Amino acid sequence: MKKTKLLVVDDEDIVRESLHDWLTSVGYDVLTAKSGAEALGIIKLKKVKIMIADLIMPGMNGIELMKKAGTIVPTISTVIITAHGTIQTAIAAMREGAYDYIEKPFCPEKVELIIRNLVEHHNLIEENISLRRKVEDRHSFEGIIAKSSRMAKIFELIKTVAPTNTTVLIAGESGTGKEMVARAIHRQSPRRDNPFIVTSCAALPETLLESELFGYEKGSFTGAAERRKGKFEAADKGTLFLDEIGEIDGNTQVHLLRALEEKKVTRIGSNEQTPVDARIITATNKNLRTMIEKGRFREDLYYRLNVVTIELPPLRNRREDILPLAEHFLKEYARQNNKPVKSFSTEVVEFMLNYDWRGNVRELENMVERGVVLSKNKTIALTEIPRELTQPAPAEGRTLAALEKSQIQKVLEETGGNIARTAKILGIHRMTLYNKLKKHNISVALLDT
Repeated sequence: MKKTKLLVVDDEDIVRESLHDWLTSVGYDVLTAKSGAEALGIIKLKKVKIMIADLIMPGMNGIELMKKAGTIVPTISTVIITAHGTIQTAIAAMREGAYDYIEKPFCPEKVELIIRNLVEHHNLIEENISLRRKVEDRHSFEGIIAKSSRMAKIFELIKTVAPTNTTVLIAGESGTGKEMVARAIHRQSPRRDNPFIVTSCAALPETLLESELFGYEKGSFTGAAERRKGKFEAADKGTLFLDEIGEIDGNTQVHLLRALEEKKVTRIGSNEQTPVDARIITATNKNLRTMIEKGRFREDLYYRLNVVTIELPPLRNRREDILPLAEHFLKEYARQNNKPVKSFSTEVVEFMLNYDWRGNVRELENMVERGVVLSKNKTIALTEIPRELTQPAPAEGRTLAALEKSQIQKVLEETGGNIARTAKILGIHRMTLYNKLKKHNISVALLDT
């Protein structure tokens, strides 16, 4: 069994040596230092977790040493040695973060008891961290947090399809995590060390999408000041992820189909074909079969893209994933914002489990981020959840379109007309929001930042 490493810091030789000899005799691996500067050098090299330091030392006192040591090893615990008559100072040191104090002249048995309790305390913390990591690992796959059986099946499908070069179509509502699934496939594939290139087919006007995908030659159109590779070439030997594939127009569909069949691309303004070895993964929140029936999507392209389909369920259909996701976001945003928020109130947990999450995981993440930022305590309260989420459902009889328009108007008002923030809160793409503004005839002074 590995011995626990201790560091004894004292400028008095007799104190330092007696503690070294006693603690070594009872089974500890003991290091010593006669100054704060020497101690910090040892901590950097040895990553000591337990330190016994004299309160009064020349150059750097015990409290200063404790604070500096904590910047090197955040989990380090310090026991302060204090002379008789300075107990109040020792208690003040504990308020600064010391675990305990030893009074001179000290009793070896008491020292051993304090250290034994401290070692047990450290072991318990490490065991809890280990257990938490195991739980997180069990509920995580390539950064995707889930514990539901439906997502477990999707994880297995990802593992199966990833080693191949097969094209994959990921279907699901906005905010369900389609890009994360695409990244998971890439990271599990032999292409993992090569580029993963993302293009949103809804983010660019139709006239620019082809030049973005296939590249262009200098002078091929106004503004083409130099030759440029497209996303296909950028993804050579890697993976090209085309999000919102249902948004591409008929002309681009033809060129995309040709590129997939021939594994070559032709830059705009060029007659030369460039071979490209890129694995294609696409995603959509639309029903492509319905689009085919309406003549808005090519059937031959659909079958070329849809070799394997991964259907991502909405969050409301896998409610057992809500709390693990929320806790993951809570921890991440608390860390990013340096906030002490640790949990959700019982009312918030009940709300999260019963809310329908039309914006799916993206909406949940946004709600947790907002709760962390607004919370003044360690627990997020229901009052810190957006009002439009917690209000009672509207009376029956209102159409879905009317409800959608009302929700968009509320969020626009909250963000002061900021399109980017409004789209994020609603859990939809910015171009989708533009389309909905036009559909509902909503006029707004756009702040697109």
